[in-house]
Amino acid sequence: MMASRPLAILNARLVDPASGQDERGALLVKNGKIADVVFGGDLGSLSDDIETLDARGAMLSPGLIDLRVKTGEPGAEPKETLKSAALAAAAGGVTSIVVQPDTSPVVDDPSVVDFILRRARDIELVHVYPAGAATKGLAGERMAEIGLMRDAGCVYVTDADHPIVNSKVFRRLLAYARSFGVLVAHRPADPWLSAGAAATEGELAGRMGLPSVPPIAEKIMLERDLALVELTGGRLLVDQITTACALESLERGKARGLDVTATTSINHLSFNEVDIGDYRTFCKVDPPLRGEDDRQATIEALASGLIDIVVSSHAPAPAEDKRLPYDEAAPGAVGLQTLLPALLAFHHEGRIPLIDLMAKVTSRPAALLGLPAGRLAKGAPADLVLCDLAAPMVVELADLKSKSKNSPFDGRRLQGVVRMTLVDGRVVYRRG
Repeated sequence: MMASRPLAILNARLVDPASGQDERGALLVKNGKIADVVFGGDLGSLSDDIETLDARGAMLSPGLIDLRVKTGEPGAEPKETLKSAALAAAAGGVTSIVVQPDTSPVVDDPSVVDFILRRARDIELVHVYPAGAATKGLAGERMAEIGLMRDAGCVYVTDADHPIVNSKVFRRLLAYARSFGVLVAHRPADPWLSAGAAATEGELAGRMGLPSVPPIAEKIMLERDLALVELTGGRLLVDQITTACALESLERGKARGLDVTATTSINHLSFNEVDIGDYRTFCKVDPPLRGEDDRQATIEALASGLIDIVVSSHAPAPAEDKRLPYDEAAPGAVGLQTLLPALLAFHHEGRIPLIDLMAKVTSRPAALLGLPAGRLAKGAPADLVLCDLAAPMVVELADLKSKSKNSPFDGRRLQGVVRMTLVDGRVVYRRG
């Protein structure tokens, strides 16, 4: 592919969590890289072959890195293809996505990893990184070919929404993955307490007659996982922590020096169980939405740094899977396109500084996976998002690029509009 014309972005608010800088400046893109970046100044005289863009004070930051994205490809393309997910990501300022292994076939073999990487190269939009299955067929019994999948291009291993119940298997997994330097992600959910649950246990679930799971189910499994991390010295990514009681366990585990990183989803930061309303299936997610006390505790943990990373938990589901009785409807919500404006709500409310928020979706995930992106620095990949922080927006399902339209943000007023997204210096999205 031919190299894009050099681009100078002027008069921007440069937000770079990796260096801690947030000030007006300018940035030059050339040959897919950041050729120059000037905080608190300008680029000086520019040659005629350089295209210029006046950002008019809009935020220019590293593109977002989303560590938890589901697609339907391979095997369930009517839900979502890699291309439709990539289009949604680009429109949301997300320049790198990690796709989950619960496809058909499961990503438990290097050949499936290779298929995903080849498809992503053909699409030429955002960076796509596969997560490999931790166990064969996501069955939780036999370890997958972790070393071979790492060599093929997997960035971590996980059984996605399937908890690995057998503690002996999970211990072996942590120890084996450690020998290869591989990160293990795991959803903390006691499977017996959470089986069949459609809501969080409490007065609301009881009144609505919904099968429910107590918050303690998250804590029980997390306590086991942390104990096995301590035993093996493995690396653990806690996949979507959402309850106050589990956060207490996480804090103690980190205080003991365990190699543990935690994510939460934008859904659990933005909504609580009351948003289910009159059995609104767009708000049925997994884990289920929690009570307001849990939501506030999660926001506070994000602000304090206890929670390291925010994910979209993008999980497309077509209308026929959502237009069912609440307890029968498929869980999940699309979120690639709404991740950034929804996250910015905590900046606008004065809850969390902008640079700290952006770290949760740029420099932190980049450092965890060892990616070269996630920073505004000379020589870094020109993976960038230009966002008008003050611009209001209303989420309309028709505007979503995903094939599935199951968004709990439907009709919600947000603030922060993506104007442009660049990947390796190429403009992959431009608004208007």
